[in-house]
Amino acid sequence: MWPEELKGIFDGAEEVMLDIPRSERDAAPAASTQRAALRIRITEEDFQRIWPLAEKRYRLDGRFAGKAVTLIVNNPHYHAWHPADGGTEEATADSGVSYRIKYITAHMLLDDVREEVAA
Repeated sequence: MWPEELKGIFDGAEEVMLDIPRSERDAAPAASTQRAALRIRITEEDFQRIWPLAEKRYRLDGRFAGKAVTLIVNNPHYHAWHPADGGTEEATADSGVSYRIKYITAHMLLDDVREEVAA
């Protein structure tokens, strides 16, 4: 299961379809495969917290119950969807001090979870 303290990153997640080109080594004609994914925009600090969870499959609950995600970070087949700069936002604290928040845009493969049930 996805860690409870990190579930907030899915609040603004957007479901997308990735068009993944076939490898040149595949014998099939050069076509693409589609994969469901979640696109998330999170703070750089939160991204550093989820980095250790990369390339592992985790089940979700809540809005995405019955689904599992895998954070894409360095798989060559998904190079176009590796984490990227998500921009910055500038704000002013109540004390009047200005600060900047850096964001990362990341993608997670999204799969259905199939559980076998004993008859």
